[in-house]
Amino acid sequence: MKVSQLSFGASSLGGVFHDIDENRAIEAVHAAVDGGMNFIDVSPYYGHYRAETVLGKALRGIGRDRYYLSTKVGRYGKDGVNTWDYSARRAKESVYESMERLGIDHIDLINVHDIEFADLHQVAGETLPALVELREQGVVGHVGITDLQLENLVWVIDHVPEGTVESVLNFCHYSLNDDRLADFTGYFSKRGIGVINASPLSMGLLSRRGVPAWHPAPETLVEACAKAALYCEEAGYPIEKLAIQYSVGNPDIATTLFSSANPDNVRKNLSWIEEPADPELVEAVKGIIGDQQRVSWKNS
Repeated sequence: MKVSQLSFGASSLGGVFHDIDENRAIEAVHAAVDGGMNFIDVSPYYGHYRAETVLGKALRGIGRDRYYLSTKVGRYGKDGVNTWDYSARRAKESVYESMERLGIDHIDLINVHDIEFADLHQVAGETLPALVELREQGVVGHVGITDLQLENLVWVIDHVPEGTVESVLNFCHYSLNDDRLADFTGYFSKRGIGVINASPLSMGLLSRRGVPAWHPAPETLVEACAKAALYCEEAGYPIEKLAIQYSVGNPDIATTLFSSANPDNVRKNLSWIEEPADPELVEAVKGIIGDQQRVSWKNS
Protein backbone atom coordinates (compact mmCIF):
# COMPACT_ATOMS: atom_id res chain seq x y z
CA MET A 1 0.00 0.00 0.00
CA LYS A 2 1.29 3.43 -0.96
CA VAL A 3 -0.09 5.57 1.82
CA SER A 4 -0.31 9.31 2.31
CA GLN A 5 2.16 11.10 4.58
CA LEU A 6 -0.67 12.17 6.89
CA SER A 7 -3.57 9.81 7.55
CA PHE A 8 -6.95 9.88 9.24
CA GLY A 9 -7.41 8.23 12.62
CA ALA A 10 -11.09 7.67 13.27
CA SER A 11 -10.98 7.26 17.07
CA SER A 12 -12.55 10.69 17.53
CA LEU A 13 -15.59 9.55 15.55
CA GLY A 14 -16.44 7.38 18.53
CA GLY A 15 -16.63 10.37 20.86
CA VAL A 16 -13.53 9.06 22.61
CA PHE A 17 -12.23 12.51 23.58
CA HIS A 18 -15.46 14.54 23.74
CA ASP A 19 -18.99 14.57 22.33
CA ILE A 20 -19.20 14.96 18.57
CA ASP A 21 -21.59 16.25 15.97
CA GLU A 22 -22.06 13.22 13.73
CA ASN A 23 -22.66 15.25 10.58
CA ARG A 24 -19.49 17.26 11.17
CA ALA A 25 -17.60 14.03 11.86
CA ILE A 26 -18.74 12.61 8.53
CA GLU A 27 -17.68 15.85 6.86
CA ALA A 28 -14.24 15.46 8.50
CA VAL A 29 -13.78 12.06 6.83
CA HIS A 30 -14.70 13.53 3.45
CA ALA A 31 -12.34 16.48 4.02
CA ALA A 32 -9.52 14.04 4.77
CA VAL A 33 -10.02 11.96 1.63
CA ASP A 34 -10.67 14.99 -0.57
CA GLY A 35 -7.47 16.51 0.82
CA GLY A 36 -5.37 13.54 -0.26
CA MET A 37 -5.35 11.26 2.77
CA ASN A 38 -5.79 7.73 1.48
CA PHE A 39 -5.39 5.73 4.71
CA ILE A 40 -8.05 5.54 7.43
CA ASP A 41 -7.56 3.72 10.71
CA VAL A 42 -10.32 2.70 13.12
CA SER A 43 -11.15 0.02 15.71
CA PRO A 44 -14.26 -1.58 17.20
CA TYR A 45 -12.89 -0.40 20.55
CA TYR A 46 -13.16 3.31 19.71
CA GLY A 47 -16.40 4.50 21.24
CA HIS A 48 -17.27 0.83 21.73
CA TYR A 49 -18.30 0.27 18.08
CA ARG A 50 -19.52 3.82 17.49
CA ALA A 51 -16.45 4.97 15.52
CA GLU A 52 -16.81 2.14 13.01
CA THR A 53 -20.54 2.84 12.70
CA VAL A 54 -20.07 6.57 12.04
CA LEU A 55 -17.16 5.91 9.69
CA GLY A 56 -19.32 3.43 7.80
CA LYS A 57 -21.87 6.17 7.19
CA ALA A 58 -19.14 8.50 5.94
CA LEU A 59 -17.66 5.90 3.60
CA ARG A 60 -20.95 5.37 1.77
CA GLY A 61 -20.28 8.58 -0.12
CA ILE A 62 -16.65 7.79 -0.98
CA GLY A 63 -15.43 5.49 -3.74
CA ARG A 64 -13.76 2.35 -2.38
CA ASP A 65 -10.75 2.92 -4.63
CA ARG A 66 -9.97 6.22 -2.88
CA TYR A 67 -8.84 4.85 0.48
CA TYR A 68 -7.21 2.01 2.36
CA LEU A 69 -9.08 0.92 5.48
CA SER A 70 -7.40 -0.37 8.63
CA THR A 71 -9.23 -1.77 11.65
CA LYS A 72 -8.41 -4.04 14.56
CA VAL A 73 -9.28 -7.08 16.64
CA GLY A 74 -8.72 -8.00 20.29
CA ARG A 75 -9.93 -4.94 22.18
CA TYR A 76 -13.63 -4.17 22.54
CA GLY A 77 -16.15 -2.75 24.98
CA LYS A 78 -19.80 -2.42 25.79
CA ASP A 79 -21.84 -0.12 28.03
CA GLY A 80 -18.69 1.75 28.99
CA VAL A 81 -16.81 -1.38 30.07
CA ASN A 82 -13.59 -2.37 28.28
CA THR A 83 -13.16 -6.00 27.23
CA TRP A 84 -10.38 -7.99 25.58
CA ASP A 85 -10.50 -11.24 23.63
CA TYR A 86 -7.55 -12.35 21.52
CA SER A 87 -8.87 -15.82 20.66
CA ALA A 88 -8.81 -16.95 17.05
CA ARG A 89 -12.58 -17.42 17.05
CA ARG A 90 -13.30 -13.90 18.28
CA ALA A 91 -10.71 -12.39 15.93
CA LYS A 92 -12.39 -13.90 12.88
CA GLU A 93 -15.86 -12.94 14.09
CA SER A 94 -14.68 -9.41 14.73
CA VAL A 95 -13.37 -8.99 11.18
CA TYR A 96 -16.76 -9.81 9.67
CA GLU A 97 -18.60 -7.66 12.23
CA SER A 98 -16.34 -4.71 11.40
CA MET A 99 -16.93 -5.12 7.68
CA GLU A 100 -20.68 -5.04 8.30
CA ARG A 101 -20.47 -1.87 10.41
CA LEU A 102 -18.17 -0.22 7.88
CA GLY A 103 -20.21 -1.28 4.87
CA ILE A 104 -17.25 -2.84 3.05
CA ASP A 105 -16.42 -6.34 1.85
CA HIS A 106 -12.63 -6.22 2.23
CA ILE A 107 -10.31 -4.85 4.92
CA ASP A 108 -6.97 -3.60 3.60
CA LEU A 109 -5.12 -3.92 6.91
CA ILE A 110 -6.24 -5.84 9.99
CA ASN A 111 -4.33 -5.32 13.25
CA VAL A 112 -4.13 -7.04 16.60
CA HIS A 113 -4.98 -4.13 18.88
CA ASP A 114 -2.88 -3.09 21.92
CA ILE A 115 -1.04 -6.37 22.35
CA GLU A 116 0.30 -5.36 25.77
CA PHE A 117 -3.11 -6.34 27.15
CA ALA A 118 -2.77 -9.84 25.69
CA ASP A 119 -0.68 -12.89 26.39
CA LEU A 120 1.96 -12.30 23.73
CA HIS A 121 2.28 -16.06 23.24
CA GLN A 122 -1.42 -16.15 22.33
CA VAL A 123 -0.98 -13.24 19.91
CA ALA A 124 1.91 -15.05 18.19
CA GLY A 125 0.44 -18.54 18.28
CA GLU A 126 -3.30 -17.98 17.88
CA THR A 127 -4.47 -14.45 16.99
CA LEU A 128 -2.03 -13.76 14.18
CA PRO A 129 -2.38 -17.21 12.53
CA ALA A 130 -6.15 -16.65 12.42
CA LEU A 131 -5.66 -13.31 10.65
CA VAL A 132 -3.09 -14.81 8.27
CA GLU A 133 -5.70 -17.41 7.36
CA LEU A 134 -8.13 -14.60 6.47
CA ARG A 135 -5.35 -12.95 4.45
CA GLU A 136 -4.82 -16.16 2.50
CA GLN A 137 -8.57 -16.30 1.82
CA GLY A 138 -8.53 -12.73 0.50
CA VAL A 139 -10.83 -11.39 3.23
CA VAL A 140 -8.10 -9.01 4.42
CA GLY A 141 -5.16 -7.62 2.50
CA HIS A 142 -2.47 -7.25 5.15
CA VAL A 143 -1.83 -8.06 8.82
CA GLY A 144 -0.31 -5.86 11.50
CA ILE A 145 0.03 -5.32 15.25
CA THR A 146 -0.36 -2.24 17.42
CA ASP A 147 0.93 -1.24 20.84
CA LEU A 148 2.29 1.60 22.92
CA GLN A 149 5.23 -0.55 24.08
CA LEU A 150 7.77 -0.91 21.28
CA GLU A 151 9.44 -3.92 22.90
CA ASN A 152 6.21 -5.91 22.65
CA LEU A 153 6.05 -5.30 18.91
CA VAL A 154 9.60 -6.59 18.52
CA TRP A 155 8.94 -9.66 20.69
CA VAL A 156 5.97 -10.75 18.60
CA ILE A 157 7.76 -10.17 15.29
CA ASP A 158 10.67 -12.26 16.57
CA HIS A 159 8.32 -15.12 17.52
CA VAL A 160 6.28 -15.51 14.33
CA PRO A 161 7.21 -16.68 10.81
CA GLU A 162 8.70 -14.02 8.55
CA GLY A 163 6.00 -12.18 6.65
CA THR A 164 3.33 -12.72 9.28
CA VAL A 165 3.45 -9.11 10.49
CA GLU A 166 3.51 -6.59 7.65
CA SER A 167 3.04 -3.37 9.62
CA VAL A 168 3.25 -1.94 13.12
CA LEU A 169 1.28 0.92 14.60
CA ASN A 170 2.87 2.71 17.54
CA PHE A 171 1.68 5.89 19.20
CA CYS A 172 3.17 8.77 21.18
CA HIS A 173 6.73 7.67 20.33
CA TYR A 174 7.52 9.92 17.40
CA SER A 175 6.63 13.37 18.56
CA LEU A 176 8.42 16.48 19.85
CA ASN A 177 8.57 15.07 23.37
CA ASP A 178 9.40 11.44 22.53
CA ASP A 179 11.16 10.17 19.40
CA ARG A 180 12.00 6.68 20.66
CA LEU A 181 10.31 5.05 17.66
CA ALA A 182 13.29 6.23 15.60
CA ASP A 183 15.48 3.72 17.47
CA PHE A 184 13.39 0.87 16.06
CA THR A 185 12.76 1.90 12.45
CA GLY A 186 15.91 0.17 11.23
CA TYR A 187 14.74 -3.10 12.80
CA PHE A 188 11.33 -2.81 11.11
CA SER A 189 12.80 -1.74 7.77
CA LYS A 190 15.18 -4.69 7.68
CA ARG A 191 12.17 -7.00 7.97
CA GLY A 192 10.09 -5.19 5.37
CA ILE A 193 7.59 -3.99 7.96
CA GLY A 194 5.80 -0.69 7.41
CA VAL A 195 5.67 1.80 10.29
CA ILE A 196 2.54 3.74 11.24
CA ASN A 197 3.03 6.56 13.74
CA ALA A 198 0.02 7.78 15.67
CA SER A 199 -0.83 10.70 17.94
CA PRO A 200 1.67 13.37 16.88
CA LEU A 201 0.24 15.63 19.62
CA SER A 202 0.90 12.93 22.25
CA MET A 203 -2.79 12.74 23.14
CA GLY A 204 -2.94 16.47 23.87
CA LEU A 205 0.43 17.03 25.55
CA LEU A 206 1.54 19.08 22.56
CA SER A 207 -1.45 21.39 22.38
CA ARG A 208 -2.45 24.81 23.60
CA ARG A 209 -5.58 23.31 25.14
CA GLY A 210 -3.49 20.93 27.24
CA VAL A 211 -4.15 17.37 28.32
CA PRO A 212 -7.51 15.91 29.34
CA ALA A 213 -7.92 14.84 32.95
CA TRP A 214 -7.49 11.16 32.08
CA HIS A 215 -4.09 11.60 30.40
CA PRO A 216 -1.62 9.06 31.87
CA ALA A 217 1.53 11.20 31.51
CA PRO A 218 3.36 12.14 34.74
CA GLU A 219 2.83 15.68 35.94
CA THR A 220 6.45 16.67 35.30
CA LEU A 221 6.03 15.86 31.60
CA VAL A 222 2.68 17.64 31.43
CA GLU A 223 4.24 20.78 32.91
CA ALA A 224 7.24 20.68 30.54
CA CYS A 225 5.00 20.36 27.48
CA ALA A 226 2.77 23.19 28.72
CA LYS A 227 5.86 25.44 28.91
CA ALA A 228 6.81 24.42 25.38
CA ALA A 229 3.29 25.19 24.13
CA LEU A 230 3.44 28.65 25.71
CA TYR A 231 6.85 29.30 24.15
CA CYS A 232 5.50 28.42 20.69
CA GLU A 233 2.44 30.58 21.18
CA GLU A 234 4.60 33.55 22.10
CA ALA A 235 6.65 32.87 18.95
CA GLY A 236 3.46 32.97 16.88
CA TYR A 237 3.84 29.35 15.82
CA PRO A 238 1.18 27.00 17.29
CA ILE A 239 2.77 23.95 18.90
CA GLU A 240 0.18 21.78 17.14
CA LYS A 241 1.54 22.95 13.78
CA LEU A 242 5.13 22.26 14.79
CA ALA A 243 4.20 18.86 16.21
CA ILE A 244 2.40 17.73 13.06
CA GLN A 245 5.22 18.97 10.83
CA TYR A 246 7.84 17.24 12.97
CA SER A 247 6.03 13.90 13.06
CA VAL A 248 5.57 13.65 9.28
CA GLY A 249 9.20 14.59 8.64
CA ASN A 250 10.79 11.16 9.17
CA PRO A 251 11.19 9.25 5.87
CA ASP A 252 11.42 5.92 7.73
CA ILE A 253 7.80 6.30 8.90
CA ALA A 254 5.22 5.45 6.24
CA THR A 255 2.42 7.58 7.63
CA THR A 256 1.34 9.54 10.70
CA LEU A 257 -2.21 9.28 12.01
CA PHE A 258 -4.09 12.12 13.63
CA SER A 259 -7.70 12.11 14.71
CA SER A 260 -10.31 14.86 14.57
CA ALA A 261 -14.06 14.96 14.12
CA ASN A 262 -13.75 18.58 13.02
CA PRO A 263 -13.34 19.11 9.24
CA ASP A 264 -11.71 22.50 9.80
CA ASN A 265 -8.94 20.85 11.82
CA VAL A 266 -8.46 18.27 9.09
CA ARG A 267 -7.99 20.95 6.44
CA LYS A 268 -5.70 22.96 8.72
CA ASN A 269 -3.43 19.99 9.39
CA LEU A 270 -3.22 19.25 5.68
CA SER A 271 -2.15 22.83 5.01
CA TRP A 272 0.47 22.70 7.77
CA ILE A 273 2.37 19.74 6.29
CA GLU A 274 2.90 21.61 3.03
CA GLU A 275 6.00 23.12 4.65
CA PRO A 276 8.67 21.54 6.89
CA ALA A 277 9.02 22.20 10.60
CA ASP A 278 11.12 25.17 11.70
CA PRO A 279 14.34 23.37 12.82
CA GLU A 280 15.36 26.09 15.28
CA LEU A 281 11.96 26.02 16.95
CA VAL A 282 12.08 22.21 17.11
CA GLU A 283 15.39 22.39 18.97
CA ALA A 284 14.09 25.11 21.29
CA VAL A 285 11.00 23.07 22.17
CA LYS A 286 13.05 19.94 22.78
CA GLY A 287 15.31 21.98 25.03
CA ILE A 288 12.34 23.23 27.06
CA ILE A 289 11.02 19.70 27.48
CA GLY A 290 14.55 18.84 28.56
CA ASP A 291 14.95 15.83 30.86
CA GLN A 292 11.31 14.88 30.25
CA GLN A 293 12.22 13.81 26.71
CA ARG A 294 11.28 10.16 26.12
CA VAL A 295 9.41 9.91 29.40
CA SER A 296 6.56 7.53 28.64
CA TRP A 297 3.71 5.86 30.53
CA LYS A 298 1.68 2.67 30.60
CA ASN A 299 -1.32 2.21 28.34
CA SER A 300 -4.81 2.19 29.78
